Amino acid sequence: MYENLGVLALFAFAYSVVASRLDRTPVNGAFVYLVFGVLAGPVGLGLVDLSIGSEGIRTVAEFTLALVLFSDASNANLAVLRRSFRIPQRLLLIGLPLTIGLGFGAGLLLFPDLGLLEVAILATMLAPTDAALGKAVVTNEAVPANVREGLNVESGLNDGICVPILFTFLALASGSGGERSTSEIAMGLLVEEIGIGVAIGVGLAWLGSRGLRASARRGWLEDPWTALPVVALAFASFALTQFAGGSGFIACFTGGLTFGAITPEHKKAVLEGAEGTGEAFSLVTWVVFGAAVAFQQDQPLTWPILAYAVLSLTLVRMLPVFLVTMGLGLRSDAKLFLGWFGPRGLASIVFAVIVMGENLPGGAILTRTVVATVGLSIIVHGLTANPLAAAFAAREKAQPEA
Repeated sequence: MYENLGVLALFAFAYSVVASRLDRTPVNGAFVYLVFGVLAGPVGLGLVDLSIGSEGIRTVAEFTLALVLFSDASNANLAVLRRSFRIPQRLLLIGLPLTIGLGFGAGLLLFPDLGLLEVAILATMLAPTDAALGKAVVTNEAVPANVREGLNVESGLNDGICVPILFTFLALASGSGGERSTSEIAMGLLVEEIGIGVAIGVGLAWLGSRGLRASARRGWLEDPWTALPVVALAFASFALTQFAGGSGFIACFTGGLTFGAITPEHKKAVLEGAEGTGEAFSLVTWVVFGAAVAFQQDQPLTWPILAYAVLSLTLVRMLPVFLVTMGLGLRSDAKLFLGWFGPRGLASIVFAVIVMGENLPGGAILTRTVVATVGLSIIVHGLTANPLAAAFAAREKAQPEA
């Protein structure tokens, strides 16, 4: 354990001193973390020895996603979102089900030996997007605000929405649903996951905001404690909601939106520290992914797995986005831009860890396919984020003169 912690800490220090420079290159943080994990893991130099099957690894991954969701949602520009909510609304309400449906169809063609529910689980695991892997897009103010906020809100909500869907398929596949029908299982999970998540997330955010504002009025809100409140609220929202039977991910996103909306005067100060903590947790998660998952699977990397990974990042994602954004006044290049920047990342990893614990007959294929898709996404989206964002912004700027 001490050797693992020492190696991770030294790597974190080394990365921190060059991180700002790397942010201006096509090499994103997740790619660096992943490569280091592979090189330091058992298939490389053997410097770290991590087991993805442990409960501790799953906990770290889940809390990392919870913190990222809360802080990203708190940073959302609600004024812009109110003016352009139709983009994320269509992406989530129509585009997400279409993406799962297309992913299911691709899985049936490429994996005939998998059961129907296993194919549905695979499609659901790879439906959520990760805006952190396209950070150069969602933080580039030269990119139109409606596009940036659309992608950011979509990535924040789609993993939370996929949670009850995934658990429904898992309950049916493992037979844990008892004698209840599919519709009863699905409705029960949706009501519990979403209802409890929203109630706890919004409630804790409201209480936290009141506490922060009261502290600020008395002059108590000073460094170094400004970094702690958002981290504590995110973790509390996730843990309490999971304990109560809801979706901690939905709680974190709705709580973050609420906190950011009702604490505008203080959120910048308290979010800076939270984002740094989120980066540190993400670093650990991605390194573990590289060391314990990427090249540690029993299932070989076959051509159907590679084909599914490519389809998941292209046709399965881009076609639904292109179709559902028709009639919104977006040019074709904007639709393609929205469709391409649907990177797969942290949520898919967390889902894969959850599915690994279910011991499904086709679990090895499911996990290997998620690994291949996320790994490919890290590379291609990392390499294209900065140049494509710059090209799209330049085209958008020049458009009125055309």
